[in-house]
Amino acid sequence: MTALDLNQLASCYRDTLLDDVVPFWLRHGPDREHGGLFTCLDRDGTVIDTDKSIWFQGRAGWLFATLYNTVEPRPEWLDLAQSCVGFLRLHGAAPDGKLYFTVTREGRPLRNRRYVFSESFAAIACAALVRATGNDETAAEAVRLFDRFLHASFTPGALPAKQEVTRPMQAIGPCLIGIGTAQELRTNLGDIIVGGRSCTAWIDELVARIRRDFLKPEEQALMEVVGADGSIVDHFDGRTLNPGHALEAAWFILHEARLREDAGLVRLGTTILDWMWVRGWDEEHGGLFYFRDLRGLPVQEYWHDMKFWWPHCEAIIATLLAWRLTGEARYAEWHRRVHDWAFSHFPDPGFGEWYGYLHRDGRISVPLKGNLWKGPFHLPRMLRYCWQLACETAQPLIR
Repeated sequence: MTALDLNQLASCYRDTLLDDVVPFWLRHGPDREHGGLFTCLDRDGTVIDTDKSIWFQGRAGWLFATLYNTVEPRPEWLDLAQSCVGFLRLHGAAPDGKLYFTVTREGRPLRNRRYVFSESFAAIACAALVRATGNDETAAEAVRLFDRFLHASFTPGALPAKQEVTRPMQAIGPCLIGIGTAQELRTNLGDIIVGGRSCTAWIDELVARIRRDFLKPEEQALMEVVGADGSIVDHFDGRTLNPGHALEAAWFILHEARLREDAGLVRLGTTILDWMWVRGWDEEHGGLFYFRDLRGLPVQEYWHDMKFWWPHCEAIIATLLAWRLTGEARYAEWHRRVHDWAFSHFPDPGFGEWYGYLHRDGRISVPLKGNLWKGPFHLPRMLRYCWQLACETAQPLIR
């Protein structure tokens, strides 16, 4: 990968972010009457459902505050970030303090899910706003939200059980999201103490849990769920692999490795990438499968072979970062493959943004641009990160 390649990549990611994806959401997403952001948008940006997911108020708040902090202090970005967090503050919490999953346009509660990912995304939004505004009360809010996430996720009995005691299991999701949240709080607030540990100490603990319980060298796989003791649960749920989550975990770990210059973390992150790329990449049609079975058996979820936008975003980051840290040519080749496949199938040149859901062969499954799960997060996060990584990496090569 030459300096010219990297400069072309940087331009592609920058232009897609600033001239396509961000303008699409600024045009169509803001709720000018009640505040916050609509995410349920048709292909052309028409609002097709006014319900709002609380976790996307946090995700979008983080995105636009982060763009303000790291790209350019544009007032419209800060305004939207503050609108999303303001809506979340007014309408996001149930009487017991737990954040809802969905509410109406006006903020009346619709659904409260057992997990606490809304809290983690609200925490990173508040932390990014602190950097943008210097508001100490918002910093305390970020700490409180992350503390609630950590307590609920890692304290036995804090959340209602998802399964009966017959077959207790644990999922990698809280470890993954916990690492990403701790990294964002540390970036914007410093290595603060939350729940009795620094952000860095939480990252160390959660990486250790992933290594101990979810990484299976004998299977060459990173598991999505395992037994309470880390054992493989040889049933449908226990065998189901999620390549997108695994590649997201890989780049979170590689990002930490880059910050610390830690060769051990590089090995861990690239090991996860190596194993799960082989399991996830579709050699026949290209792109990444959504689910795979550990044993190569049929997967019970009917969408297992579809191509979703977000795993490709995680793979683009992971492969570019792995190449940056190791210089190994295969990571440059993998990055080229996933970049080319994603950019030739997901973008909509007619109205902007990316489609989210494709059939295995790359045909569009549904033309919407957003729903309660898809909005301005995975794609613009990837574009900003890879734009900046490509720029930083190209400079020494140019000299």
